Amino acid sequence: MRRKILVLLGPPGAGKGTVGATLAKIYHWLLVSCGDLLREAIRKGTKTGKMARQFVEKGELVPDRLVLELIGERLQRENPVGGFIIDGFPRTLNQAEQFDHLAEGVPYAVIYLKASDDFLINRLAQRRICESCGAIYHLVNIPPRHSGVCDACGGRLIQRDDDRPEVIKNRLEVYHRQTAALLDYYRSRGILFEVSGEGKLENTINEIQEKCAL
Repeated sequence: MRRKILVLLGPPGAGKGTVGATLAKIYHWLLVSCGDLLREAIRKGTKTGKMARQFVEKGELVPDRLVLELIGERLQRENPVGGFIIDGFPRTLNQAEQFDHLAEGVPYAVIYLKASDDFLINRLAQRRICESCGAIYHLVNIPPRHSGVCDACGGRLIQRDDDRPEVIKNRLEVYHRQTAALLDYYRSRGILFEVSGEGKLENTINEIQEKCAL
């Protein structure tokens, strides 16, 4: 198998994190989460992390150049057998064009997890996060064994502020505005594969494997 990159796109709640983690486990690929990279850099106090912190603390978007630096460093530092799975990047057409230069010479495919707004609002409103270890639960699909308690570490399960219905609607509106051109860009290049994000995880993984010939 040639070393490659899989980019996971999709609106909030489409299941990018779960799908990415599952694929990474199956193929022993490295899962690169843009959000995790930023949090790690800020926690460690790296040069890039210190610059990113200034924007995060103000509630502003971290500039593309800093995000690209973090992803570039990770891609150069790691050498997994199969490849990389990138979750949460790119989010804009400008980021996609810059990422092309970063990934030059490495074949990559873009998976777009599609889901209706009504489905996503319902899914996210039922999501709970462990405030200690970050484990993700769903009150209907993946409930904890004990209400409000993380199975993994015993931490308290909380609902993120941005998972409340009124906030979710705004997040989805922003996402659709941001990514329309991005999807057209990848679609025109023939590397965009649309997969349903509303079905069972097993079906989603099978569809990705078939469409991307993994």
